[in-house]
Amino acid sequence: MSQHVLLNSKEIDIILHRLACQLLENHLDFSDSVLIGMQPRGTYLAHRLLAILEREYKVKHIPFGLLDITFYRDDFRRGDKPLAASSTQIDFLVEGKRVVLIDDVLYTGRSIRAALTAIQSFGRPGSIELLTLIDRRFSRHLPIQPDYRGRQVDAIGGDKVKVCWEENEGEDAVYLISK
Repeated sequence: MSQHVLLNSKEIDIILHRLACQLLENHLDFSDSVLIGMQPRGTYLAHRLLAILEREYKVKHIPFGLLDITFYRDDFRRGDKPLAASSTQIDFLVEGKRVVLIDDVLYTGRSIRAALTAIQSFGRPGSIELLTLIDRRFSRHLPIQPDYRGRQVDAIGGDKVKVCWEENEGEDAVYLISK
């Protein structure tokens, strides 16, 4: 098994700032927009983007939430062991809002499909956009594409993309792991 660094800490920081600028260009003051990080791995990216928008671009009062999709997944009852649920923390309605769903890696698209179903529990959004740090473009099972992407990766076969965050793994890095 080999491990190759796709993104180091500095490259991730540059990408986060670019993504924040793209969000700012498209959502301006976020008065009609909300950011929702997908549990568990999208939460780190979502928190980082929120911090950049608030601290560096002085955007105030961005509605922010975390969405658990465990019970909306199409593989919920297929595994040998029960899935462990995270918590959903959304204390606002998304009715008519521009929702930005945030996840670290877009792989097959199945998690995003589950998130699209789960978000309906909080109202009917005006629109939904997808932001991902990594887009594995050759692995899609569903016709889902990101509106904002940090980096596109051509990982095929048994290759795995691992995103590490300082808050969780002690470093900011993205690795391509090949068998």
